[in-house]
Amino acid sequence: MGAYLLRRILYMIPILIGVNIITFILFFFINTPNDIARMHLGSKYVTQQAIQQWKEVHGYHLPLFYNEKESGVEKLTKTIFVEKSLKLFLFDFGMSDNGRDIGQALRERALPSLLIAVPTLIFGVLINIFIALMLVLFKDSVLDTVGIFVCVVLISISSLFFIVGGQYLFAKLLLWLPISGYVDGVWGIKFLIIPILIGILAGIGGGVRWYRALFIEELNRDYVRTARAKGLSEFSALFKHVLPNALIPILTGVVVILPLLFLGSLLMESFFSIPGLGSYTIDAIREQDFAIVRVMVFLGTVLYMLGLLLTDLSYVWADPRVRLQ
Repeated sequence: MGAYLLRRILYMIPILIGVNIITFILFFFINTPNDIARMHLGSKYVTQQAIQQWKEVHGYHLPLFYNEKESGVEKLTKTIFVEKSLKLFLFDFGMSDNGRDIGQALRERALPSLLIAVPTLIFGVLINIFIALMLVLFKDSVLDTVGIFVCVVLISISSLFFIVGGQYLFAKLLLWLPISGYVDGVWGIKFLIIPILIGILAGIGGGVRWYRALFIEELNRDYVRTARAKGLSEFSALFKHVLPNALIPILTGVVVILPLLFLGSLLMESFFSIPGLGSYTIDAIREQDFAIVRVMVFLGTVLYMLGLLLTDLSYVWADPRVRLQ
């Protein structure tokens, strides 16, 4: 197990470097440091002196990859690539193009994103699995037909409809909850209820259909037929055999989306004015703050690869027959 973990971590390093280089090239070859300076200076007829001054303040005055003016190792280290990209591997996120500490902003915004994403994921998965099991238990019945129809309808509806509809129903019509905003502390929960409910509802259609197909596939396997032949009821076969044996694909689907827990929901946080990581990313794109966007891309890559690693490790817990080598 230790050798496997070490090997997988070592595999992550060249992938992260490759993603970092590609991201850097996309940002700085499409928008040069001069272009970035002009965007943030906000003036159409800005002087070259003002551009140079802005670049020096924000660290964009250095060459991209190779600094001919320096000597020795500093020819490579005194570059924008090292200062702005390679330091991300040390989780030194630096300052945004607007002069704010990115690391501090991430720490402040991580909690609101987690408070929305974690309950949405946990309750969403449990509800989806329960509904899917009920549909499979009453397969080919009226309940199953209606359930599939409702799932198709839910899949066909845009998440924006759920957001606007939830705000109108709970906040404007019933006046049960605030329409948007967020405050720290216990009272902040009331601002999160609608986003969590909408997140769960929006995921039911696709989630239930996927779990239902998964459970039906397991029901057609030989071990289930053998259990039925021995007199085991459909209920027992479903909950004692099918559900445990479906844990590996379930874990695959759950663990891979773990990065979303930290990166937040872009639409949800923006519409409900939740100061999380999702709205932080949207604001950075709107303000063309490329320093923040690069950091979020890097974090997304790291968290996604950690999610894949956790998926492999969870296989051993779900099925002891699986061995990681």
